[in-house]
Amino acid sequence: MEKLPERAWLGVVSAAHVRIGVRQGFAQVQHGKRSGLDRFRRGDGFVYYSPTEEMGGTVPLRAFTALGVVADDETFQAEQVMALGSSFRPFRRLVDYEPAQPVALEEVRDRLALTASANWGYRLRRGLVPLDPHDFALLAGLVLGAVPA
Repeated sequence: MEKLPERAWLGVVSAAHVRIGVRQGFAQVQHGKRSGLDRFRRGDGFVYYSPTEEMGGTVPLRAFTALGVVADDETFQAEQVMALGSSFRPFRRLVDYEPAQPVALEEVRDRLALTASANWGYRLRRGLVPLDPHDFALLAGLVLGAVPA
């Protein structure tokens, strides 16, 4: 990553779903809702936090699992065929993901503005929250295996 973005976002999604998005180059949050994604701008940083490996799973993962930069200007709606022929039309944004290694929340919790306030975890229930640029820089350095700028 050449330059760190001025704005960044944190999406909360299971690691299994993160891998699908990374493989296909998109971000999808809040069960495919549009409103949060419409706040993104090209060049914004984006980080995924995965509380679990599988959606609805009970085994905690609690790790930052992907990091990239928003690569488009508009939210788009995808057509996803589900089991038994039903369809799902989630909203998405294109993201250029960097090759990343997961970083456990506990490794960085005491250094993040995100986790500085009491009850910080309640904010994550929204599925998408603004991320402090300092937090993005720190996570970029760790997730990408480099020293933050």
